Order: sequence, then C-alpha cells, then structure tokens
Amino acid sequence: MSDYTSVIPVTIAGTGSYVPERVLTNAELEQMVETSDEWITSRTGIKERRIARDDEFTSHLATEAAKKALEQADIAGEELDLIIVATITPDTLTPATASYVQANLGALSAVAFDISAACSGFLYAMKVAKRLISDGAYKNALIIGAEKLSSFTDWEDRNTCVLFGDGAGAAVLRRSKEGEGRILATETGTDGRHTKILNIAGGGSACPTTTDNAGQRLATLSMQGQEVFKLAVNAMKKAAEKVIDRAGLSADDVALVIPHQANLRIIDAIAKRLSVPKEKVFVNLDKYGNTSAAAVAIALDEAHREGRFKRGENIVLVVFGAGLTWAATAIEW
Repeated sequence: MSDYTSVIPVTIAGTGSYVPERVLTNAELEQMVETSDEWITSRTGIKERRIARDDEFTSHLATEAAKKALEQADIAGEELDLIIVATITPDTLTPATASYVQANLGALSAVAFDISAACSGFLYAMKVAKRLISDGAYKNALIIGAEKLSSFTDWEDRNTCVLFGDGAGAAVLRRSKEGEGRILATETGTDGRHTKILNIAGGGSACPTTTDNAGQRLATLSMQGQEVFKLAVNAMKKAAEKVIDRAGLSADDVALVIPHQANLRIIDAIAKRLSVPKEKVFVNLDKYGNTSAAAVAIALDEAHREGRFKRGENIVLVVFGAGLTWAATAIEW
C-alpha cells in the first residue's frame, strides 16, 4: 500500500533526546588502547562520546528522551496509545525495554513493545507507528531509539571501542490536523546475507554466555568496517532516493538530510551521491559517536531545536544498520 493511500495523515508532534553526562574523549581512549585522536578523527569524524553510569540503563535513557518529546507535543504519558522502543541493548532479554519505559511514564493505557533493527530501528518504529495511526488503530504513538552500547563494547578492541556511545532520542507521532505537516513516505529493507559483518555473536540462544566462555567477550560488538562502508553507502542512497521520489520531491526540495551518525566518510559519500550540499546535511557524531538506534533520533531532535528546518519544509532521514538493515523517511514538517 502506498503512503499516499493512508486514510489518516500522521505528523510528528514533538521530539526529545537525552545523553549521559559522562564524556569519553579521544584523548582518554589514547590511554586505554593503541590509538590516537588524529587517527580516530581522520577516519570517523568522532571526537567524543557519552557513556552512561553503571546504574543508568537503556530504559532510563529512553525515559528521559521520552519526557522531553511528550512535553513538546503537549501529551501526557497516560494519553499514549502506543510505545515502541528501538534498541539492540535492552535492559533485559525479556520483558521488553518498552515495558519499563511504559511504567516509568505512567502510560498504562499504551501497548508497548521493542523493535530490534540496530541503527535502523528508529525509522522502522516510525514506519510501524505511522501505519497503525494511519489505519485508525491508534491516535498517537511514542517512538524511541535508545542504546547503552558501552555495556556491549570490548574496550580492548581499538577497531570498535572508539566508535560507539550511549544515548536516546524520541518522537511523538499523532494524527495530523489541518495545516500541519506529515510523514510523506517511508522505506525499509533488510538483507540477511550480511549478518556476520556487524553483530553481537554471544548472549543469545545460538551462543549463550557461560562460565566457560565469559572471558572471551563474545557478547560485544564486532564489525568488518570496509564491508559495512560499501554496503551502507549503497543502501542509504537507494533508500533516500526512493522516499524523495515517492514523496514527489527532488533533492532541491529537501531543506535538510539527517543521516545515520556512524562515520563522517559515509555521511560525505551519501551527500555527494544524493547531490546535496554539505550545509544541508546534519552532523553531530563528533559529539556522540555512533549510538545505533538512538543516533538519527538524537540528530532529529537537535536539528529541530536548533531551527535547522521550519514548518512546511521537507526533511529526509536515512539510516543503515546491522542485519543488514536500512531505512529512510521523507517528512513535511
């Protein structure tokens, strides 16, 4: 079904984000592993990232971001119909992190569940929530991308520990009123042939954590960087082009592109392939690193609050993640 055949248009009524106080700089990482600020910056664009406290879980990060989005949308927790948390770092394997967030917000009337699509999770959640509101099942939804990746990072692996950080971003979706903007088009995709190039191999049913393998750090992120780079650029380009075309737009009609915040080289490559000038591409990964499902959600909130786009302007969000997953969304704000 085309986005245009949706019975009820859906708008983003509010955004919010939260990052932990603790800042981990490249200079500090130089003392932890064999690396340098110059090496990290030149290859990734990352200068620092945020690290959550030991007693600060993914649900806590998600809740704080959600509170800001709800406040901006002028919607109380008890008014929510739906909560979707996108995460690969849940508080517990079960129940869902969304259940903890629901309780924290007092949103006991809401259906709550998680989505696991890695860095694409927030836009997967947006597509699902949009469809459920468009079909009339719900009046509103809270979607959150939240990660505590520091709990799943091998701090002795210099190829990955420099990349990731913790944080959360949220958005409130509801039925659009006359004169308001709307979500114009969405695109999601998966190619399960590439599951091994970016994954957390341990901790699941295929490789449970045991006393025998606990010291092998199997429940940490591993990545084949070059393979991810090539696949990510192609997947993001195609997804972005699809939603721009489906929304009836051209690249010139887009006020801002908000890409996944993983690597500055990937972001630059995407901007070039979409023929979008750098000043129309939002970047904040220098401050936060790659926060997986939270990355594009945090970037959306920051861009919104900084006034990088205005009412009536078009923006495009585009992401990729482990799985291999990808997604894009075109929005008239």
